[in-house]
Amino acid sequence: QVRLVESGGGLVQPGGSLRLSCEVGGVVSGTMLLINIGAWYRQAPGKERESVATTSSTGFTNYTDSVKGRFTISRDNDKRTVFLQMNNLKPEDTGVYYCHANVYTPSTGSKYYWGQGTQVTVSS
Repeated sequence: QVRLVESGGGLVQPGGSLRLSCEVGGVVSGTMLLINIGAWYRQAPGKERESVATTSSTGFTNYTDSVKGRFTISRDNDKRTVFLQMNNLKPEDTGVYYCHANVYTPSTGSKYYWGQGTQVTVSS
């Protein structure tokens, strides 16, 4: 069963950096797999979940205004992983970060999945 496994969250001081990873798991090695769309969302305490960054298989990328110039979304198709490099972190970047991806396999077709979330805390 396809699942998204996130890692890389933690506590960092303002101005610091973190790199989040979202690996597509649950698929037998060698099975055809395509990440059509990979995205990161975040949810701060008391707020709604918001889109942070998106990348498509065509190379399209999009960022919410508050992270432009600081965050970079990328992908490694061989490793079946989507990354989010976060630099110059600010306290307002604090929240639970979720991976959201549209993944294709021959047995499941194209479906959207959510990861379990990883906590990012920016504090001095």
